[in-house]
Amino acid sequence: MLSSRLRLLFSVLLSFFLVTSPLHAQTRKAAAPKIKLIVGIVIDQFRYDYLTRFEDQFGEGGFKRFLQNGAVFSNAHYPYTPTITACGHAAFMSGASPSHNGIIGNDWFDRATGKRITSVSDASTKLLGGKEETAGMSPARLIGSTLGDQLKFHTTGQSKVIGLSYKDRSAILPVGKHPNGAYWFSATNGAFVSSTYYFSELPAWVKKFNQEQNPSRYFGKIWERMLPEAAYSRSLSDDYPYEKWAYGATKFPYTINGGEQQAGSKFYTQFEYTPFANEHLVSFAKAAIENEKLGQDDVTDLLTVSFSSNDILGHSFGPYSQEVQDMTLRTDRALADFFAYLDQKIGLQNVVIAMTADHGVGPIPEYAQEYGLGGRIEAKAISEITEAALNKQFGEDKWILSLVNGNIYFDYAALERRKASHEEVERVASAAIRQIPGIAECFTRTQILLGQLPQTAVARSVAGGFHPDRNGDLVIVPRPFFLAGETIVASHGTPYSYDTHVPVIFYGAGIKAGNFTTASSPLDIAPTLAAILKIERPSNSIGQILADAMKQ
Repeated sequence: MLSSRLRLLFSVLLSFFLVTSPLHAQTRKAAAPKIKLIVGIVIDQFRYDYLTRFEDQFGEGGFKRFLQNGAVFSNAHYPYTPTITACGHAAFMSGASPSHNGIIGNDWFDRATGKRITSVSDASTKLLGGKEETAGMSPARLIGSTLGDQLKFHTTGQSKVIGLSYKDRSAILPVGKHPNGAYWFSATNGAFVSSTYYFSELPAWVKKFNQEQNPSRYFGKIWERMLPEAAYSRSLSDDYPYEKWAYGATKFPYTINGGEQQAGSKFYTQFEYTPFANEHLVSFAKAAIENEKLGQDDVTDLLTVSFSSNDILGHSFGPYSQEVQDMTLRTDRALADFFAYLDQKIGLQNVVIAMTADHGVGPIPEYAQEYGLGGRIEAKAISEITEAALNKQFGEDKWILSLVNGNIYFDYAALERRKASHEEVERVASAAIRQIPGIAECFTRTQILLGQLPQTAVARSVAGGFHPDRNGDLVIVPRPFFLAGETIVASHGTPYSYDTHVPVIFYGAGIKAGNFTTASSPLDIAPTLAAILKIERPSNSIGQILADAMKQ
């Protein structure tokens, strides 16, 4: 009797010890859900205030899922200029600014070839799935690693890493040097394409998707407002006079046919402006998960998805248009559908989602002028005034090789002919440019390289976007709400809040919900995900770990 009681007491004490011991805690921790998939989402040209302006019109499964149950960093700003697509997508998963990763713009002037090049162009590759004998694209110009590269290192190549978007640079740059594939959209034939950088031919599943789910099935579809017309009273009138695109009237409803009798390149190009393109991209993301078996085992995979249509549309209608409002609401529904699929297929408890935007956007300059702000800068005036000032000081010559992305590249042969020093040419040209109405600053290469910039936020932003091997001799910054050029309706690229302030949100396994006003940046996403995964951060990362987002 006593013996049985002692055995019972010993059993109870042993159970208590095991439950409360550190060993048991480690066992419980080991049994926690495995992170099977990281999903990185970029919404192109998506200002943070879209989340607050339209929050009451969102459904339950999309943005509200983030806002109510995610770690929301509401004070996230890009710390560099220019705030444009290639730079934002390179920063997203590298955690590095252009000064470190070398992606200083969508394109720039290359002194070695004497040509303007893009951030992902690569003549050594061929396009797969698009126009035959066309050069392909690659991440060759990206300097350093991304989260996907580090994940590959950590798992000795077992992790699968895939990037998807409508834009080539938006698919390619986030997933780095050695992914399993990157795919983007071709308006030539309405197909998702890739490059021989990744493989010798398109995977069979991609070919099948292109055949069975070509966007030609949307030909003739009517894009109407999703909600009753009264719900759009918070935006500008539907026929606001400064909206402009290549497909006729700028007023709902829109017939999506590109002005063609059947689906062709004009239709596919117009299709890219519509929310239906985002739906099409979500379908492609599902196909990638199914066919590549992403998140189907205990090795963590990475999928990045960038929604380009929000940007393509936004350039023609501006951030306060009914079209952008409807695009945002429909993006919310497309994300809800995608998240429901992830939950059903993998389980959201096994997924971490990180969402941001590559940049914001400024208002249409004519709209800003109604409030006494901004205006337009005649683009050719910059070149003409620069040439005139240098001709007057040093003698007649052709001084400028290229003006791209706010950078002026001088012809060094002209400087030699006129026996003019680089520093003096920069000084004379910069002084002349700063006199142009709408120009805030014109920094010189010499200033930047010697660390002689003024101690201002704008100057620090310019330095963060400057790579000595790729930038020009002058970097021009407009005043707030000013836009250089007359053909584009609205744009971005500046160091001002309407371009820098974007969402940074984490959701899913191990993420602590809350709204955090900590000063942060999209550059913090990659190092934070690396910390969550317990792997080395990307090589050039300068972002911080956002510990507020992590439960432990």
